Amino acid sequence: MEISTLTMYHCLAFVWYFFVVYSVTHLRTGERPSEVFLYGGQWKYLTVLNLVLQAVFYGVSFLADVLRLIRKLRCAKCVISSRDLLFSVLAFPVSTFVSISFWILYTYNRELVYPKSLDGVIPLWLNHAMHTAVLPFALLEILATPHRYPAKKKGLILLGCASFLYISWVLWIYFVTGEWVYPLFASFSPAGLGALFISNLAVIVCFYNFGEFLNRMIWGQSKFCF
Repeated sequence: MEISTLTMYHCLAFVWYFFVVYSVTHLRTGERPSEVFLYGGQWKYLTVLNLVLQAVFYGVSFLADVLRLIRKLRCAKCVISSRDLLFSVLAFPVSTFVSISFWILYTYNRELVYPKSLDGVIPLWLNHAMHTAVLPFALLEILATPHRYPAKKKGLILLGCASFLYISWVLWIYFVTGEWVYPLFASFSPAGLGALFISNLAVIVCFYNFGEFLNRMIWGQSKFCF
């Protein structure tokens, strides 16, 4: 893809995610079901955190494209390294995990992840923006831009640290409120919950490897070290 076209695409993607985040964070308080938007607000949901992550990623990508266009190659190299790290470790695996896990659980029993009471609060288009569109955006990014993946060990350590931070946030919310972020968690014993967290981590690691595989198949081997 030509750099000018790529710049426009990343700009539009950034604006889109910024708009979606704005729409989510400005849902009218009076319409929010109290049992859903308690301690932590929207920021306890991986879906919303992923939207912010995608907005940041596309903002960084747009900046990298602009720097390349104006021939600031030294600055562009640093920004591109940050862009690639952000995409490989977080943006692709998290968006893929959010989309696939949400729709699997929604199909099985929507009350576990997206109670019916939310239908009157979150418009249908916004639900799909949060849970559906993120996956094709991630796949399109792999087709549009080559990304250099870090060494496997370092990439997985960073992904594991990010996962640990989110799990810690979920557990802290339960400790403070006595309520789980997702009703699904209440169905598990402590041991079962630990197994669930480990299995989810294994799944997101698979998505990390899948993204690296797709990138390598489309663009060839390209790694960088820190």
